[in-house]
Amino acid sequence: MLSWLVRMASACWKPVRRYARMNKDDSNDGLAQENGTISEDVLRRAFSATEDGFLTLVRRTCGIKPLIAAVGSCCLVGVIWKRTLYVANLGDSRAVLGSLGRFNKIIAEQLTRDHNASMEEVRQELRSRHPDDSHIVVMKHGVWRIKGIIQVSRSIGDAYLKRPEFSLDPSFPRFHLPEPIRRPVLTSEPSICTRVLQPNDKFIIFASDGLWEHMTNQEAAEIVYKYPRTGIARRLLKAALNVAARKREMRYDDLKKVEKGVRRFFHDDITVVVIFIDQELLGKKISVPELSVRGFTDTVGPSNFNVLQGLM
Repeated sequence: MLSWLVRMASACWKPVRRYARMNKDDSNDGLAQENGTISEDVLRRAFSATEDGFLTLVRRTCGIKPLIAAVGSCCLVGVIWKRTLYVANLGDSRAVLGSLGRFNKIIAEQLTRDHNASMEEVRQELRSRHPDDSHIVVMKHGVWRIKGIIQVSRSIGDAYLKRPEFSLDPSFPRFHLPEPIRRPVLTSEPSICTRVLQPNDKFIIFASDGLWEHMTNQEAAEIVYKYPRTGIARRLLKAALNVAARKREMRYDDLKKVEKGVRRFFHDDITVVVIFIDQELLGKKISVPELSVRGFTDTVGPSNFNVLQGLM
């Protein structure tokens, strides 16, 4: 499975890198057309390039690996450009801003919209786009699901719910649709939030839905504000897992012993990144180090993300 993930990442990254390159002299390439700036349109095109890259991989490989048509992912991106924060998302990963309010109380502000069928507004959006499909959203095992299969309404991938050519036959009952789709069920169009950063803005939490299933925005923001920066993403993860364990009347240490394949029944996967906003650095021109940071193990190593140079 890991080899397939590597190929997926490679296929998706190539078009994104094309759009994200900051070479102003290359006027025919991606972001260079924006004169080296970031905008909502640039983010939309980057998401579109990522989707196109992955669907190209699906088209090339579905003949030998048909289930790749059912592979999909949420996507959450944040960019700070000249004191303006841009956040774009697909799915139900979430970005939460922590700002200092009156009496030094931290205030959590959700920057993203959850594209999940559990939300009434998402179900209404789907029904309005598919008025002739009475089964566009159905309740299954106590959970609202799109076509009875998936909860998120926007994603990268999930090609079988976007294009008829990628439909799966009855030998894959989990993903087989009784009738071919006539129009895309899911979309890769991101929701985008643009916000000028204020002096009282302190940090941004980027996390997958596995965290938010066990913690409110305010609870997460208070943990980040209360504890030291070092290891704060891991602290959020552990706090969520403690809640997940209590819901099953287990201890945290016992939950960690559950095998990976079984753990999915106890909690969803959890990814957390916390960005602290240094107000003094926002107005300065600084080079961005070519580093890739793994917050869970607190390790730093070299990276090939050259496109970050010149952003600040």
